[in-house]
Amino acid sequence: MLRMRGNRLTWLGHATFQVTTPSGKAILFDPWLTGNPSCPDALKKPTAVDIMLLTHGHSDHMGDAVALGKQFQPDIIAMPEFGGWLGSKGVSKVHGMNKGGTQKVGEIEVTMVHAIHSSGIEDDSKIVYAGEAAGYVVKFPGGLTVYHAGDTAVFGDMKIIGELYAPELALLPIGDHYTMGPREAALAIRLLSVKHVVPMHYGTFPVLTGRPERLRELTQDIAALEIHALRPGESLT
Repeated sequence: MLRMRGNRLTWLGHATFQVTTPSGKAILFDPWLTGNPSCPDALKKPTAVDIMLLTHGHSDHMGDAVALGKQFQPDIIAMPEFGGWLGSKGVSKVHGMNKGGTQKVGEIEVTMVHAIHSSGIEDDSKIVYAGEAAGYVVKFPGGLTVYHAGDTAVFGDMKIIGELYAPELALLPIGDHYTMGPREAALAIRLLSVKHVVPMHYGTFPVLTGRPERLRELTQDIAALEIHALRPGESLT
């Protein structure tokens, strides 16, 4: 059984998640809300954002980063190039970092890890380089350790992520086409040796065909594995 230790993780659709800590702090991964067709309307306008973590510069992951950054002035974690662009848009409190590094921000400890994907920001009809795509391993209050893979293919060094950081919960893309599909995500689970998985980045658009049911079929031999197939707006508590 997954012990959330007082933290609440809510899937807002696509790759966007909010974690609310026991003290009430709101941490937002990949803030794409207003234009996200899978995000429930009632959740598209958050009432608080204390920390934002940005995996890469594509609009379906950072579409609301500038607006929320200005509105709530949260601590923001991103690649240095991405952070520089955010600063040029008037967003403050950006904590740039790079892969392999760890920093403490408020109540959480954040490690940036590898991802295999592209990363560019659409800005005034131009594509601005946003550094490399990344994932995050985050240690929340109480010691809960969560791996948000970002957009990625499967890669062999996921085994290192599992060995070094031992995430209890992995948020893994399964949609295929732009990221891993279920076949690749099944291997990622084995490399990570993780026992709790929330599938993400599927079903938002017709091209994202991967489904949790297929992931379950491909991992049914893994003892004690739980695939938590949340609906947008649902939470793990």
